[in-house]
Amino acid sequence: MYQPYPGQTQMPEAQRPPAPAPVRNAVKAMYVGAVTSILGIVIDVITVGATKSAIEKRSPNLTASQVNSSQHVLVIGFIIAGLIGAAVWIFLARSCLAGRNWARITGTVLFAIATVDTFVGLSSPIAGTVRIWGIVVWLVGLTAIVFLWQRASTAFFKATPFENNTRA
Repeated sequence: MYQPYPGQTQMPEAQRPPAPAPVRNAVKAMYVGAVTSILGIVIDVITVGATKSAIEKRSPNLTASQVNSSQHVLVIGFIIAGLIGAAVWIFLARSCLAGRNWARITGTVLFAIATVDTFVGLSSPIAGTVRIWGIVVWLVGLTAIVFLWQRASTAFFKATPFENNTRA
């Protein structure tokens, strides 16, 4: 068996180069995304009355019980989605900083889904503030995606451990 370093039984771990500025900026944007997701929960709860009014206006044939049920389902959904969203933002930020290309691709796919969701949400019976906040969160995601797909970021994600060891 060939040992590149006498006395050692395994190869030393290859070190990934430090993340370039666009990746660090994308990670910062993702952390901002996590905060905006949590703040979105607060906004959803604060504007629950406006959401109820929007449901009543959109569907005047609903009974009071049906409106209340719809409102509760929406608020619970907003809370769950906000918490999951914040966790995903943080997980993807850390994974991207570690150079995991799958995280960049996953983030891009999730952004595409969020784009559809944001445009569908523009016509949903929700409070105007919630609608505006959804656009703010979407813009944060757009910022992260733009940084993640810049040339320096692509080189960072494509770097392999072998390439990093052979550079002088």
